[in-house]
Amino acid sequence: MRNNHSLDIVRAITHLGALSPLAALIWDIVFNQLSVNPIQDLTFRTGKPALVLLVLTLACTPANTIFGLKVLLRIRRTLGLYAFAYASLHFLVFIGLDYGFNLFLLRESILEKPYALVGLAAFLTLIPLAITSTESWMRRLGKRWKSLHRLIYLTGLLAVVHYIWLVKSDIRQPLAFGAGVVLLLLARLRQCKRTASRLRGWMRSRAS
Repeated sequence: MRNNHSLDIVRAITHLGALSPLAALIWDIVFNQLSVNPIQDLTFRTGKPALVLLVLTLACTPANTIFGLKVLLRIRRTLGLYAFAYASLHFLVFIGLDYGFNLFLLRESILEKPYALVGLAAFLTLIPLAITSTESWMRRLGKRWKSLHRLIYLTGLLAVVHYIWLVKSDIRQPLAFGAGVVLLLLARLRQCKRTASRLRGWMRSRAS
């Protein structure tokens, strides 16, 4: 019963945290409080939450491996779907507000601007992950499901490169995200998992 209560609290915090950037954005749109470049504002304020939620999704498994936080595995899919939702809004802002759904202009932009090409690649890798995130797809794909969902690490790396090329000047924040993704990738290595398991065992023995 206590575990269910903790899970309900974590889920509530997850939903509130994930929806708050969108709520703030809608508020600013309604009350005309966007910056002097509203399209750029919309682009960054949908893209950045997508990246943050993507990194948090990647962090769930290592956090369980290292700290034994199994509750995070129960919200991993929710975080991933929110990341996809923000990425979809980010993509719609780009193709709709920036280019008015003009396929010719879009093709030129994607071919000429590396950040647009990499961003599109990142979004395309997210689509099959979102579609197959349900338990029915998990059962249908079996062992292949895990292999497919390892694509999320490629998505994370592509999203970071997209962010770096998009901001151009001050790349400290994109590099910080990149370092986080690389560390989370390293945490999946077998040796790192063994070290984490030994560390958890040592911490338990010290606690008892």
